[in-house]
Amino acid sequence: MTAATAERAGVLNRLLDAEQERFRALHPRSAAAWQEGRQHYLYGGPSHWMRRWAGGFPVYAEEAQGAHIRDIDGRDYVDFCLGDTGGMCGHAPEAVTEAALAQLKRGATMMLPTEDSVWVGAELSRRFGPKYWTLTTSATDANRAAIRISRMITGRRKVLVFSGCYHGGVEEAHVEIRDGRVGLRNMIHPNGIDHDAVSRVVEFNDVAGLEAALAHGDVACVLTEPLMTNFGMIPVDPGFHRALRDLTRRAGTVLIIDETHTLSCGPGGYTESHGLEPDIFVAGKAIAGGIPAGVFGLAHEIAERLWKIVPHVNPRERQSAHLGFGGTLAGNALTVATMRAVLEKVLTSANYERMIGTATWLAQEARRLIAAAGLPWHVTQIGARAEIMFMPQPPRSGADVIAGRQPDLETLLHAFYINEGILVTPFHTMLLMCPATSARDVDKHTAVLAQFIDLLRGAGAI
Repeated sequence: MTAATAERAGVLNRLLDAEQERFRALHPRSAAAWQEGRQHYLYGGPSHWMRRWAGGFPVYAEEAQGAHIRDIDGRDYVDFCLGDTGGMCGHAPEAVTEAALAQLKRGATMMLPTEDSVWVGAELSRRFGPKYWTLTTSATDANRAAIRISRMITGRRKVLVFSGCYHGGVEEAHVEIRDGRVGLRNMIHPNGIDHDAVSRVVEFNDVAGLEAALAHGDVACVLTEPLMTNFGMIPVDPGFHRALRDLTRRAGTVLIIDETHTLSCGPGGYTESHGLEPDIFVAGKAIAGGIPAGVFGLAHEIAERLWKIVPHVNPRERQSAHLGFGGTLAGNALTVATMRAVLEKVLTSANYERMIGTATWLAQEARRLIAAAGLPWHVTQIGARAEIMFMPQPPRSGADVIAGRQPDLETLLHAFYINEGILVTPFHTMLLMCPATSARDVDKHTAVLAQFIDLLRGAGAI
């Protein structure tokens, strides 16, 4: 580390200490609730992810409406995190709330289908292409089922993922390439899984590496997002999806496209807008308006192969048809009712046009500030989602993110944003729009980003 680098790190640490001290002073009730929660929860809150906020502890939410949250200290926030996509419909959208309340009065879960489910199945195929659908309680469950089906029909064990990916709590995907070596990612502890036996990992956009990995003939499926969103947004190279589809078909490998985050690209996700042809399509989070839910859909040829192993019509035999995936709450009536409300009344073409327009404006304003300050940062915007990254050019792979990411600067930005009433995804600087996100909300973000740049300039950090 050079003397200049060490000095800059010291400046950033002092700034972060000041922001965290300001955060504690602004949030006394949340601080007290956090201390109480640590007496009862394993990692302080109902989910250990909730401790990841940059203030040192999370704010405790009192209520949320549209694109705004109020905490128990009475402070208001423009919410660009939106539950890390789960709240992409906005908080408490009227159509979803009414559908949920109406269904709760009729019964939340009976392990029986409802008439709404017929409509939902048809709409999923209309949006995402003809598929045979199954509902789950999360995208994690959907991905696990997709992997299991891929192994059943191919007789192969390995799952290929791209370094820096995230597909929920899927063990096979907890791998990355770092310093040229394959290992577990994001501080994940070894869990008795032989990843050499079940996983392959390749850098995103690396066609030659993908072809070499598939040439072994042991990969049951490739599990990927259309573009990477968890390790910082990594855009897809021109022609990569065409090569991916061609190579997987030639290798007899199932292609699973996980659109849990990229559902923000339009009514049919990135898949529909770019003509992708997945064998299995997966989505989750926002698709039921914040009610836990996921879906996966099998292309006809994949379904036919599965039905040869486990027939889908067998009236003479009663069986559990467990198949190794599913659950008693999957496809429950409450989830289906809210999913119909989302697809019919919230994630509409008109709302997507509004959301994408808002994201475009936010990205343009952020780029304007960055250019005016002469900073080596960039902004990526895809659909209704934008991200500020502290490197000159968008990364092409996880390796690029590892080499160029500035986590101390990210943490400082997040802490400053919270103190100024802006929430962004705490794992990286990704901003998502919902139908209720307004021009005024974008203007506030622009003003706060300008203040952050001034803070860094005044401290000599840029």
